[in-house]
Amino acid sequence: MLIKFLYLIFAYLCGSIPFAYIVAKAVKKVDIRKVGSGNPGTTNVFRSIGKGAGIVVFAFDTLKGFIPVFFAIFIDNSFSYSVAVAAAAIVGHMFTIFLNFKGGKGVATGLGVFLALMPLPCFAAFIVFGVVFLLSGYVALGSIVAAVTLPLAAYFAGYGLEPIIFSFAAAMLIIYKHKANIMRLKNGTENRFKILKRK
Repeated sequence: MLIKFLYLIFAYLCGSIPFAYIVAKAVKKVDIRKVGSGNPGTTNVFRSIGKGAGIVVFAFDTLKGFIPVFFAIFIDNSFSYSVAVAAAAIVGHMFTIFLNFKGGKGVATGLGVFLALMPLPCFAAFIVFGVVFLLSGYVALGSIVAAVTLPLAAYFAGYGLEPIIFSFAAAMLIIYKHKANIMRLKNGTENRFKILKRK
């Protein structure tokens, strides 16, 4: 029982590692919370620090969600425990102890968590994100639509009630963290990546 509890703490601390903050400091010696949108996450690093730094942050933020969940089966081979570990990692990213409990929006870490927990629905949500992002240029819109897709994909893939409820809860939390982006999307002031050139 103690090992299971300690592993949950490990998952939270792993999720809490602020790679956006670390990479921004290492590359440009800036506090990512004080540039761009102020969000310590992948998208802000892409915009404010550079593509290379953004890719590194995305990779590490994904891994810090994937690794704890993937290895949770060696502690307790039950889906319920893996869900608890996944929740700890996501909460760690969003409310990191290393940045006064103010973290990122959970998209990359959520991707890692669900790649380990339910890969098929996660892959479907990732495809939806890619399509929406390429067509709109809005990372936030792609993230929100992907979050909504996840529990639906879990349902149609035949997952049980527990993973569907958890994926729904995670989706709602991710959408909540995007509340400022939603307001900017409504007002037409959200930052946009120019992916497809329009005439």
